[in-house]
Amino acid sequence: MPLLVRTWNLFHGNADPPERRAYLEQMVRLVTGDAPDVVCLQEVPVWALARLGRWSGMAAFGAVAARPRLGSATVGRVLTELHHGWLRSAVTGQANAILVDRRHRVTGAWAEPISRRREGERRVCQAVRLRETGLVANFHASSAHAAPQVLRAAAVVDGLAGPGEPVLLCGDFNLRSADGSGYAELRARGFSEPAPGIDQILVRGAPASEPVAWPDARRRAGSRRLSDHAPVELTVG
Repeated sequence: MPLLVRTWNLFHGNADPPERRAYLEQMVRLVTGDAPDVVCLQEVPVWALARLGRWSGMAAFGAVAARPRLGSATVGRVLTELHHGWLRSAVTGQANAILVDRRHRVTGAWAEPISRRREGERRVCQAVRLRETGLVANFHASSAHAAPQVLRAAAVVDGLAGPGEPVLLCGDFNLRSADGSGYAELRARGFSEPAPGIDQILVRGAPASEPVAWPDARRRAGSRRLSDHAPVELTVG
């Protein structure tokens, strides 16, 4: 059965350009409203992880990358409410999340760091295994260290995947298709061709459509554009 898979960097719930208030719940409901099978999210405030399941109606698997600076996700959320556009992730911390339609059985979940010392914010690659589909991985690479972090994420999934198991490598790669040798290495490892931007869904071991970014009109709330990234989606199978 074909699977509709999406990835979206939520920009901590901000509009583009950022405003005083945020639209995180609205964004999660938008990207899950037509019942996709899998949605990978980046730049999720840590406090929001506990609410993703309710907002989306999907099973939510979170992985904290950077912990809240003041040690409390709740305090971080309250302080950020003063002005989301100015504070963004300064005190909330940030996480990744994979949302899975409840029709699918998840048989395992993991998270491994892909950043190293002196590479700025902590970054992780999270993964879940869908019994009927294979391994789905999600990560957000730092722009200054994108190529090595992308390849470390690929190494994480290589270590988890069974022989011939389909793999989906999703997220904000912060690496364009023309930048360096990173995508050449991923092609050599059997992954599909990247989309033109930095947000990607690469597939190995299963047929898939080409990744397509949402047009601006699809992520607008009135005159407001949600996030500084567009969701990217493809169909597997």
